[in-house]
Amino acid sequence: MAESWDPKTRDTVKKIPFLTETAGPRDKQKWQDRLKQELHALITYIKMNKESDMDWFTIQPNSDGTNWKGKCWYVHELIKYEFDFQFDIPATYPDTAPEIEIPELDGKTAKMYRGGKICLTIHFKPLWSKNSPHFGVAHALCLGLAPWLAAEVPFMVESGVIKPKV
Repeated sequence: MAESWDPKTRDTVKKIPFLTETAGPRDKQKWQDRLKQELHALITYIKMNKESDMDWFTIQPNSDGTNWKGKCWYVHELIKYEFDFQFDIPATYPDTAPEIEIPELDGKTAKMYRGGKICLTIHFKPLWSKNSPHFGVAHALCLGLAPWLAAEVPFMVESGVIKPKV
């Protein structure tokens, strides 16, 4: 699968630290260790994005790291489209990837499930399964949400489904 990525994506993924702790939220103490690794990987990814002027999201976990919320944006034809996104960490994490939701886009594209969950089934979930437990939140954003936005936002704009916010 990595062979089909463009060189920039491949280089980015190589720079995001892999996680080593296998705990999920049900394992309280080890989950804290995993959460530290998650935050380290996210900080690394965010710094890389900012340094290359490719900043495209903000994110914040709740106090126990089981619910994450943020804003993501995509620029299409020099117009910025910004969306709130969220996800819960599944009880079976890291074996199961988080399901990223963009509630305001619910029902606006076929590449979305009920509740505004973006479709990651065909491309991202097999990749996650193959790389679990080494992938984390930063990888889900880089290899899940980012390509989804790149594919779907232009389509929704050009079909008139979404309009720029004034």
